[in-house]
Amino acid sequence: MRPELVRVCGGFALLAAGFVPAPPAWADWSLPPELATDYTPHPVATGRHSMAVTANPHATEAALAILREGGSAVDAAIAAQMVLGLVEPQSSGIGGGGLMLYFDARRGRVHAFDGRETAPQTATARQFRDAAGRTMGFREAVRDPRAVGTPGLVAMLALAHRSAGRLPWARLFTSAIRLAEEGFPVSPRLHALLAAEGRFVDPSAQALFFDADGAPRPVGYRLRNPALADSLRRIAELGPRELYRGELAGAIRDAVRGSLSADVADARGLLGYPDLAGYVALRRDAVCRPYKAYRVCGFPPPGSGATTVLATLGIWRQLAGGEARPGTEAFAHRFAEAGRLAYADRAGCVGDPAFDPVPVAAMLDPAYLAGRASTVGERAAPRRTGGLGCGEGGNNDERPSTTHLSIVDAAGNAVALTSSVEDAFGNRRMAGGFMLNNQLTDFSTESANRIEPGKRPRSSMAPTLVFDRRGLYAVLGSPGGSQIPNFVSQALIGLLDWRMAPAEIVAQPRLGNRNGPTEVERGRVDAALVDGLRARGHEVREVDMTSGLALVVRNGRGWTGAADPRREGRAGGD
Repeated sequence: MRPELVRVCGGFALLAAGFVPAPPAWADWSLPPELATDYTPHPVATGRHSMAVTANPHATEAALAILREGGSAVDAAIAAQMVLGLVEPQSSGIGGGGLMLYFDARRGRVHAFDGRETAPQTATARQFRDAAGRTMGFREAVRDPRAVGTPGLVAMLALAHRSAGRLPWARLFTSAIRLAEEGFPVSPRLHALLAAEGRFVDPSAQALFFDADGAPRPVGYRLRNPALADSLRRIAELGPRELYRGELAGAIRDAVRGSLSADVADARGLLGYPDLAGYVALRRDAVCRPYKAYRVCGFPPPGSGATTVLATLGIWRQLAGGEARPGTEAFAHRFAEAGRLAYADRAGCVGDPAFDPVPVAAMLDPAYLAGRASTVGERAAPRRTGGLGCGEGGNNDERPSTTHLSIVDAAGNAVALTSSVEDAFGNRRMAGGFMLNNQLTDFSTESANRIEPGKRPRSSMAPTLVFDRRGLYAVLGSPGGSQIPNFVSQALIGLLDWRMAPAEIVAQPRLGNRNGPTEVERGRVDAALVDGLRARGHEVREVDMTSGLALVVRNGRGWTGAADPRREGRAGGD
């Protein structure tokens, strides 16, 4: 199927497998992930007809309200996403982008809606060089206005709504507008992330999130955001065009360019009016492959989640043995090595397919994956090269400040939506009450993911749908930056190989390898397992892993939903 456009006016054999030097620029494995704030198990939910799992109770309630009115899964996802942009502004919002999988139960088809941000038309290969010509550090680049890409979330949601919405567009904004006007209690996670941030240079963000003395709003403080309420009302009444050609477009432009002249701003590659007015949301074909008795579907390039997850599963299946059970050294070793190989191909091969063809079929060819698996031995391999001649590329340090929601409606339609502003609070600039993204730091310094004008950066988002002979079986995804494919792969193995209960799947200790150190979740993986991995030659790093799995699984009488205990999500069903 041709992409539909909508314009709104983003073993270790050293030589055979290849030894690679350290990744360039932003692939800094030492950078900590998004702040871990808590670990609180949440109750699972069951529903005979419908299910919603989101990253915040307010968003889950908004989704359920829409479903109870007869809204579709897409309608509920839009309502929930608008609330999420308000109550967890560190993770997503209308100033960012997203990737959505939609299952049309009546037609039996999976659609992929692409709302990835795009680079400005004035962007250059020197986008992140300072005045002296030196490449910026990642933290510096995140906060630079050159990191802001054209927001794609609203355009993408509008495209999905035209395809599969049932309720009026404006109705989907009412919960978020009400909460923005009346206020919502600051959650422990939002407070902790604000405290870690310290302050915002942007005066509107500083005044919203901090008091006059510079202290972050405390837990329970009723936070009102009238500016965002006004922005949402304008989009609800005037349509998505308002964000791209209306007053909100001007607010975004001003937040990025400030008082710079057009010539100076263009020379720096800054987002401008033409980028906003010309943004295009896309409908793509999902990437689906068999796994045992199931069919697993994910998002195509520029998403790298599906190719990385499916490659990991394909290699893992060749390596899995009876002793490789959850929590064992055998599982951890083989899963890490499968991920190492899958991420090697991701780094060099995956980018925006409008600029460089992505060899998806070759990456997921069973014979190719079997060959990759054959290079895995009983000891850890060094850093791997890709096996398809795409080049090396850099494992850019894509940040885990993202959100995910999973929804099934009464007709059996489903949405898996992952959205993001990239870093915590994105670029730290605010326009119209919402944070702008820093998604252009998701580009690498080389490879298929190099920055070019109008290009969409590679994304690790991995919204996923699973089918069996009876139809839709599971809906899932997670935040977590470039760790997302590992989180989703581990969840799928738990679900499809070991038949773990949803609550066990979202709670299990995380581990994985991104073609670098083998990472295990700090404080939740047995010391003996860590010692065993090191004895096998793994460089092991114990890190916080702030996954946020939102999982829906079909049960005998309906659906079970489970939310990751590492975040503030909730499941709810009817």
